Amino acid sequence: MRAARTRTAGRRAAPRRPRKDVPPTPAGRIRRLRRRIALLFALVSALALVGMAAVAVHADDDAWRSQVDSDLKLRTSEFSADLHYDEQGALEYPDPKEGGYDCPPVTLFTGTAEKMTVAARPHRTCLTVPADAYQTAADDAAREGDVVRLTTTAPNGHRLRLSAQPFTGPNQDTTDTVAVAAVDISGNLADHDRLALLLTAACAVLVALSALAGHWLAGRAVRPALDALDQQEAFLADAAHDLRTPVASVRVLAETGLRGEADTTEILRRTLRQSTRMSELVDDLLTRARLMAGAVPLDREPLRLDQLVDAVVADTPADGHRVAVRAEPVIVLADAGLLRRAVANLLGNALAHGHGPGQPADVEVTVTADGTVAVDDAGPGIPSERAASLFERFHSGGGSSGLGLSIAAWVAHTHGGSLTVDPSTRGGTRFLLRVPVHKPARSSG
Repeated sequence: MRAARTRTAGRRAAPRRPRKDVPPTPAGRIRRLRRRIALLFALVSALALVGMAAVAVHADDDAWRSQVDSDLKLRTSEFSADLHYDEQGALEYPDPKEGGYDCPPVTLFTGTAEKMTVAARPHRTCLTVPADAYQTAADDAAREGDVVRLTTTAPNGHRLRLSAQPFTGPNQDTTDTVAVAAVDISGNLADHDRLALLLTAACAVLVALSALAGHWLAGRAVRPALDALDQQEAFLADAAHDLRTPVASVRVLAETGLRGEADTTEILRRTLRQSTRMSELVDDLLTRARLMAGAVPLDREPLRLDQLVDAVVADTPADGHRVAVRAEPVIVLADAGLLRRAVANLLGNALAHGHGPGQPADVEVTVTADGTVAVDDAGPGIPSERAASLFERFHSGGGSSGLGLSIAAWVAHTHGGSLTVDPSTRGGTRFLLRVPVHKPARSSG
């Protein structure tokens, strides 16, 4: 039994280690920043909207209460005009049966500050006001010698507003008369509540809209950062992809030389060739990174396209290949450095891939008067299904990175032109680079 327990214990799962938080990626940090910006925007908008709504609700409450109190004061003031004292100091007031007390209802109290009693009340009142509320308002007004206002509830559940105004007696020293007027404020309260509810709903909708707007604006704000990050990651991917093969080749050559398995001169010659390829790849990578980042300003100037193509062909090593040039004079408005790089990339691509295995390339470069550079080769050609992605990196085939063609396409589009690929009449591929022709302004004379 003891051994069985030991085996059972040994089969128990080991306690799980607490999972460590994985640090966010740069893109994750940017997206988190976007969420924080959107949340902050929504929070500030919510605080502003809630503050304005609170001020509006408070202002509406003060406004309707002030209006009701002014109407009540006007009612009691008009009623006081009918109060008189006779020669013996006795108070004379209108008969309630005449209807002057009825609506809004006014109740007249007389007496002293210690005890006020009802002298006259409405004959056919339009409101039912609790007697204790009338009495409280009259007593407080007589005791304080000033207008007293209070709110109470009628038996039917309606809210009432009362205003008690004291009047001095014949000796002008004591308060012996108080008029208490009442009005139903249920409608005012209902309107106020509707306004508060409407503002609350409007605030909720506006906060939601501001959150969406903040999210959209934050997305627009961080988009350049995400684009720059994508360009950086693409550059690193390009560098790693393109430099892997020549670096591996140089390493193999170095190991072969150390073992003495090949002629040193041949190894150095091949190493020099691989290092030259690496240098060209690095130049292409840096050029593409600068182009994508917009760090290469266009220095447009009128230039002879035919002369530029002749210079590019003359500077390109033939290495046993044949390059023929047929050019018509034409002036284009372009950046000479970038256009030279685009033509050189097209020519280099034709020399590298525009021929069969073990055969020299036969390339023809044509410049026409409409600003078109055509590069024709007699190679195996390009399948039509690969033509659409040919100008993207890593899609040129033949062991090339495709950076040269993508750079040439970018240069053409930046100048307002185009770069297309078609089958060549020579049996291979034709690349057509088009740039706008320079049209000098005509003299008015």
